[in-house]
Amino acid sequence: MTETTHFTITTEQGRIDKVLETLMPNQSRSQLKQAIEAKLVRVADHAVKPSYRVASGDVITVTIPDPVALDLEAEDIPLDIVYEDEDVIVVNKPAGMVVHPSAGHSNHTLVNALLYHSPLSTINGTFRPGIVHRIDKDTSGLLMVAKNDHAHQSLAKQLKDKTNLREYIALVHGVIKQDTGTIDAPIGRSPKDRKKQAIVADGRHAVTHYRVLERYLNYTLILCWLETGRTHQIRVHMKSIGHPLAGDPLYGPRKTINGSGQFLHAEKLGFKHPTTGRQLVFEAPLPADFQKVIKRLEAQQSPN
Repeated sequence: MTETTHFTITTEQGRIDKVLETLMPNQSRSQLKQAIEAKLVRVADHAVKPSYRVASGDVITVTIPDPVALDLEAEDIPLDIVYEDEDVIVVNKPAGMVVHPSAGHSNHTLVNALLYHSPLSTINGTFRPGIVHRIDKDTSGLLMVAKNDHAHQSLAKQLKDKTNLREYIALVHGVIKQDTGTIDAPIGRSPKDRKKQAIVADGRHAVTHYRVLERYLNYTLILCWLETGRTHQIRVHMKSIGHPLAGDPLYGPRKTINGSGQFLHAEKLGFKHPTTGRQLVFEAPLPADFQKVIKRLEAQQSPN
């Protein structure tokens, strides 16, 4: 059923897309984005762009359309399921698998495999049923998937409130001298290359923390944990401080370690169960090719 909501701005400030995320916490970011793009977010009966800055007294009308019926092929693709119950699935995604279909890539994705396995939430519509958060095609590791809309709303709110746990293992170029660090730099689409993200002044707030695990000749193994979840966040942030990910075909140097893509693995995932409220934490070991590279680096002379 189509839902229409009215708001009157009092103290809220900033871009309307950001303000609506606060005013409508039960709606996913993608739903709000789709509503704006479809001209279903209006101020004084005029459709506005995501960059519109709200003003005191603005009357905002937001219409969230009915979820689009799913029209994807369910495919019998093996899944590495770490945990599953009536509400959620935690899956260990292999490097090389796309999370959800997009234009020009309609099958053989994690979503196609999940649809064969189980019913999924409808909040994200046609192409992203069940998907609460994503990792890149060539990034391996843990993802939480919602099997119903109640679970989806709960998990999405935890992401927004930064109460969940997401830790990654990454291998980067160069030897990082400091043991820990934080990168706080806004990320948006690169003005030079639309395939890339970049540090841009008007980008979205992004924070990555990291800790050195091991130092090798010309490389460093790090643990990263996220406060935000921007597209290519770790890849862009590490490049920005001069330590791009090894194997990264988009942000790394030409001379790098060969593999299935960037050496980045979502090792640990934690969240509160949407129904029971119990804290759940899961871990996934490094893929075999990642472990093989680490052993090779360990065999070389240490910089220490």
